[in-house]
Amino acid sequence: MGTSSSHSSPPSMEAAEELRRNRILSSKLYFNVAPSKVAVIYSPSYNIAFLGIEKLHPFDSSKWGRICQFLTNEGVLDKNRIIEPLEASKDDLLVVHPELYLHRLKSSVNVSMILEVPPVAMLPNCLVQQKVLHPFRMQVGGSILAAKLAKERGWAINVGGGFHHCSAQKGGGFCVYADITLCIQYAFVRLNISRVMIIDLDAHQGNGHETDFSDDRRVYIMDMYNSQIYPLDYEARRYIDQKIELKSGTRTKEYLEGLDRELEIARNQFNPELVVYNAGTDILDGDPLGRLKISSEGVVIRDEKVFRFAKEMNVPIVMLTSGGYMKSSARVIADSITNLSKKNLIDLNSSTNNNL
Repeated sequence: MGTSSSHSSPPSMEAAEELRRNRILSSKLYFNVAPSKVAVIYSPSYNIAFLGIEKLHPFDSSKWGRICQFLTNEGVLDKNRIIEPLEASKDDLLVVHPELYLHRLKSSVNVSMILEVPPVAMLPNCLVQQKVLHPFRMQVGGSILAAKLAKERGWAINVGGGFHHCSAQKGGGFCVYADITLCIQYAFVRLNISRVMIIDLDAHQGNGHETDFSDDRRVYIMDMYNSQIYPLDYEARRYIDQKIELKSGTRTKEYLEGLDRELEIARNQFNPELVVYNAGTDILDGDPLGRLKISSEGVVIRDEKVFRFAKEMNVPIVMLTSGGYMKSSARVIADSITNLSKKNLIDLNSSTNNNL
């Protein structure tokens, strides 16, 4: 990517864009999936469990596995039909992240600062890479693959991902890699898509993707979040196309009525070819970080509304599970996926049917 010569100059915008495109085209993350599989993406490698450090952050780091366990134990989903993604490689990550940022992640101290888990700083880097960052890179692979599956099947759910506080240049808030940005950049190149709508309904502002797409009119961002909590990124708020700021304590009825209004506005403002839905469950009543008061049933209804919005617009949808800081989140997500199946908004039985 350059030489050690003091006279070398950074690549031109055109050269940098060509390099990005070539990395995307040579990536192995888009692979053909057998028709017998359903468009649900998950790997046991998503889960973080290492010497108890996962208990030192409020995030439920085994949430992803428990979602699938609920679904398979209850006969909603056949575990043999779940799609396992590939891990995002360094070249995949370089599509968005600068080399310097990835180099910083080789330091346990830097990773500790992003994750806000101080003991990580004292661990050998090899363990941090394998036990902490590897699961995140697997989830990034899942988010990227989800767009391809959604285009083919009409919908896809990555039981993970949604690291919306991470931008190309900076991580934060338990988000190390910018999987939403990567998912969309791959879709631009590999799926010939030019209009993407991000619907971010996590309790926190999605400042990472907002920063990355600040001057990209191909991406329309609708973000409904608690304006009184982290990250309080006022710069990134300027880049939200449709900003819905909630107050702590917002309840289910007000929330769902507001969502109906905002989805109708979004329908009239932008005509997407792909919807990326960041479906954080930290809006749940009792969540220590989200500080909203949305019932479990309200979350299920919320997800149904977004999927119905995409279906009515005849647009493929990617769902990412994002934030959620209570043990009950896994149960609620599993219930929501079950409801989507019952309402025929997704098909967990016949993957050859296109639900658009």
